[in-house]
Amino acid sequence: MASDWKHSYVMRKNLDYGLLHAMNAFVKVVDTGTFTAAAEQMGLTTAQVSRLVSELETRLQTKLLQRTTRRIALTGTGDVYAIQCRDILERVDMAEAVASGSTTEPSGRLRVLCMGGFGNRYVVPLLAGFCSRYAKVAVEYSTSQYAPDLLAEGIDVSVYLTRQLSDSGHIALSLGTTFSVLCAAPAYLASRGIPDHPRELMKHACIRLINPSTSVEWELISGKQSYQVNPDGPLTGDNPDVLLNAAEQASGIAYLPFFTVIDSIRSGRLVRILPSWRSVDVGVFALYPSRRFLDAKTKAWLDLLKTHVAPMLAADGREFG
Repeated sequence: MASDWKHSYVMRKNLDYGLLHAMNAFVKVVDTGTFTAAAEQMGLTTAQVSRLVSELETRLQTKLLQRTTRRIALTGTGDVYAIQCRDILERVDMAEAVASGSTTEPSGRLRVLCMGGFGNRYVVPLLAGFCSRYAKVAVEYSTSQYAPDLLAEGIDVSVYLTRQLSDSGHIALSLGTTFSVLCAAPAYLASRGIPDHPRELMKHACIRLINPSTSVEWELISGKQSYQVNPDGPLTGDNPDVLLNAAEQASGIAYLPFFTVIDSIRSGRLVRILPSWRSVDVGVFALYPSRRFLDAKTKAWLDLLKTHVAPMLAADGREFG
């Protein structure tokens, strides 16, 4: 017993010098769901993260995580402790930011995520200017068509399109709305004819976008009228740019977000059909983790999106009525 007590006491004193590090490791494991993912975010090995959490449990003399071969689950104590750890770590981050001046001067790594087609039009053109203006910020830009788990993936800000936000606990900054329109290449319309009502779409080859911000059926509205079409065609995909290319090559009628097709319609490569019909609005949001403390680099990025992306999106939308 005396030996166990002495061992526990020595470990507790040793961990006093790295308690915040261990807390951070524990929270990363909780947020990512695995020791491996937490280790990747922290730049450690899986064994090191596992040891930090084990030492933390020994220090507290309680179980924080239930480990199985398939998953990790919080104990009741672990759930409460994780909330308290996040609060402590956030306060430490804020104190360090104030002391180092990073609350006023953007610096450090900024990880941003965006849906590909939307980002190509509205976000990518802003990256060089942002990096030039904030030389102490290193931006990591990535794309995904799917809703991000910001905490698990270590993302600072994600631009995401959805008809309805899930109750994820993230903070959402609205950047506006978008909607989809019907269009096709002149060559396709010359060979197959131009539909004059949504019901005629069933006679056509349709190019279908399928991702979390869309539905399998095409839901069309015109004023107070609505019409649903279950289209069929040669191609489906989750990337609007791939489908845009197929539409321009006369593969069929596409139903795509206006920001995807606007340049093709302006140039005549595509023609808008059934112009009085369109989809319901889809919200465009900048999502970031729920934190009381927002560092300067994240705030600067959010300001950029609000100042530049929101008006560009609105201007494009006005071209489609």
